[in-house]
Amino acid sequence: MRQRLLGHSGTAVSDLALGTMTFGAESDEATSHAILDAYAAAGGTLIDTADVYSAGESERIVGRWLAANPDAADRMIVATKGRFPMGKGPNDVGLSRRHLRRALAASLERLGVDHVDLYQFHAWDPLTPVEETLRFADDAIRAGDIAYYGWSNLTGWQLAEIVHTARAMGVPQPVTLQPQYNLLARELEFEVVPAAERYDVGLLPWGPLAGGWLTGKYTKDARPSGATRLGENPDRGMEAYDRKAGSDRTWAVLDVLTAVAAEVDASCAQVALAWLVDRPAVTSVILGARTVGQLEANMAAASVTLSADQRARLDTVSAVHAPDYPYGELGIEQRSRSLGGGR
Repeated sequence: MRQRLLGHSGTAVSDLALGTMTFGAESDEATSHAILDAYAAAGGTLIDTADVYSAGESERIVGRWLAANPDAADRMIVATKGRFPMGKGPNDVGLSRRHLRRALAASLERLGVDHVDLYQFHAWDPLTPVEETLRFADDAIRAGDIAYYGWSNLTGWQLAEIVHTARAMGVPQPVTLQPQYNLLARELEFEVVPAAERYDVGLLPWGPLAGGWLTGKYTKDARPSGATRLGENPDRGMEAYDRKAGSDRTWAVLDVLTAVAAEVDASCAQVALAWLVDRPAVTSVILGARTVGQLEANMAAASVTLSADQRARLDTVSAVHAPDYPYGELGIEQRSRSLGGGR
């Protein structure tokens, strides 16, 4: 795998990350540890978890693997998240200093470490002032509990608000943003990607295979049967894509994806990952897997090379057209023409 800098930090990570949402749920501990072994053996260096994954069990499984594999653990960049409730109290949720202090302490204990490399706020919190969250992040960095911080699931204006508030406060800026991003979900290119490029924030896309749609296993006539990454029920995890399932665009994307996969002798999933990993602002693409075989198949995307023509075909068929206002005459199109068709 290639190594890239984690946003504007000086820390390098592999361009394929290991997501651990299945650990303790669809993957038992032995399978999860085998997945971690395979990922480390392939040169992967970024492990992504969260306190809410399997109600904390994902962090515990990762922690026990780190303890049992000190040499491999020394190479790993460990990332976790906090924001969503792990308890039932009114303060057991959100990005307040009170909740984050407890959430981080609990994550460190479950992981069995004295610090995490990347602590991510799992989503925007409309009730907590950004200044409060940023001061917590600064204090945690100064205390040595975290090295860097990032965010997940933001809009463009939210990312800009965070960055400029951090600058005004004189505290560190976020180094990463973890958004949903794939060939069927490109809406973040209107605002989020330009903001990430502007502020040198590295993207860590989740859902790179669109809930399984980009593996090629879905057809117009039937959904797959049997186990999926989210369990035996093939409807699980499909909600975000149901509205796309019957669209002409979805099937057109899958047709081109299948054709390109045949041309490069790779799977649809590998092509979809190879397309995403080299998109602007992307640092590392998060892979989720229930089995070692799934992980190894997806990691093979690192050896897939797409031609300029193949990328252009995928770009064109998956393009999401922005509304005319404010992105048209008065915005992006005007700017593009003035620069001779440039960015």
